[in-house]
This record gives sequence, structure tokens and C-alpha cells, in this order.
Amino acid sequence: MKRLIFALAMAAAFAPSLSHAQVKVDMTRVTCGELLAMPADDAADFAAWMSGWYAQKSGRTFIDLGLFQKNVASVREWCGSHQSESVMAGLQRAIDKK
Repeated sequence: MKRLIFALAMAAAFAPSLSHAQVKVDMTRVTCGELLAMPADDAADFAAWMSGWYAQKSGRTFIDLGLFQKNVASVREWCGSHQSESVMAGLQRAIDKK
């Protein structure tokens, strides 16, 4: 009986770690169409990640939430007419124009 309780306790201890599988996403391959089709929570996470990437590439060392919202709206607007393009390609073009 003690062995069964111990085995169940061990199984319960490891069960949460088994259910949290990691997902890998190649950010360079996400298209504008996929971005526009994302659920709101996923799109917000994606926007935050891309904003950090863009800020690092352009040398920006500050956080401006107003600018962040403006940039997210700008990217979504651009993506509306370039749905087959990758989001990363559009951001890279914006960096290259600076």
C-alpha cells in the first residue's frame, strides 16, 4: 500500500511538467496573414517579441508604450495589404530605410 501511495505521489509530482510542452516558432516565417489570423493574446505576445527585436536592431534603449501601440497598428495596417509577406521582412525593410 505504501508503494502505491508513493508511486501515485511521484506521478502527481511529474504530471504538471509533462503537460507543459514547449513550442518552437520560427519568427522569420510568420506571414502577415498568419499574424492577422492570430488570437488576440498570441498577437500581443508576438507584437511584444517583435518590438523587442526591432528595438535592439535599431539601437533603441527605451520603452515607449505609446510608440509601441503606434508601431503595432502600423505593422497590422501594412500587413493588411501584404498578407503573403513575412512580418520579419517588413520590419527588416523598415530598419534598412533608416
